[in-house]
Amino acid sequence: MIAAVPRPLRNIAICAPATPLKRTHAEAVEALAAAEFSELALTFHPQCFEEGGHFAGPDARRLAAFLECANDPAFDAVWFAKGGYGSNRIAREAVAGLNAAGKAKPYLGYSDCGTLLGALYRAGAGRPVHAPMPIDIKRPGGDAAIRRVLAWFCGSDEGVEPSLGERPAAAFNLYTLAMLVGTEFMPSLAGHDLLVEEVGEYDYAVDRLFFHVTQHLGDVAGIRLGEVSLVPENDRPFGASIEGIARFWCDKSGIPYLGRAQIGHMADNRIVPFGLEAARPPA
Repeated sequence: MIAAVPRPLRNIAICAPATPLKRTHAEAVEALAAAEFSELALTFHPQCFEEGGHFAGPDARRLAAFLECANDPAFDAVWFAKGGYGSNRIAREAVAGLNAAGKAKPYLGYSDCGTLLGALYRAGAGRPVHAPMPIDIKRPGGDAAIRRVLAWFCGSDEGVEPSLGERPAAAFNLYTLAMLVGTEFMPSLAGHDLLVEEVGEYDYAVDRLFFHVTQHLGDVAGIRLGEVSLVPENDRPFGASIEGIARFWCDKSGIPYLGRAQIGHMADNRIVPFGLEAARPPA
């Protein structure tokens, strides 16, 4: 399991393993940090703002930026700027290229960047943490999401997902997790509380994703359902709620359904450190 993350973390490197960030969003995050968390130093790698087709620069550029941030001992943590598709294209080389400093620090993000979090967790390298990203500043109320992470860097646990208990935990976007299973990057989640969320998928697609994931992860301690947002309207009703879908596939596969979690593509997205870092004594 991943050991507890020593905090506070003062010097934070930010890179974009998938798609580019707008400078205006970075500036808004920097302004919030300067006003309320002056003890933190945020460094946005120039690669965050580069564009190469869909991506924040070519694969080689994104990989190089990741490793520069990860392997520099001056940085205490790496914060992923934004999701979108692309982190899987550099995941193998990213994990293989870590030095001792890179293997010791936390990595924060979610959505597509769950691929890197999963790959790191499988390798026992770094300390993966599901958490809001700088891009979330653009959401209504997004300053609260950024503030939650900045406070966590400083040592606060107020932004941690409240359902976490004494078992190890991990959190993923459901689509990203479905793409991970069966690959070289998929970690063992045996005995874990697995938290999942989704965005922008039809009800039937969420049903299909749960079918696929539960076929592969029967050894988890249970599944907790986060936010499923921006569900498109289909030409006919699916006939079951999102929570009904989650319960159906949990029951069918013999996986305990654990209830809801406050994670997802929303301003209220909570922090979920992977492994036993999440374990806290009951209140």
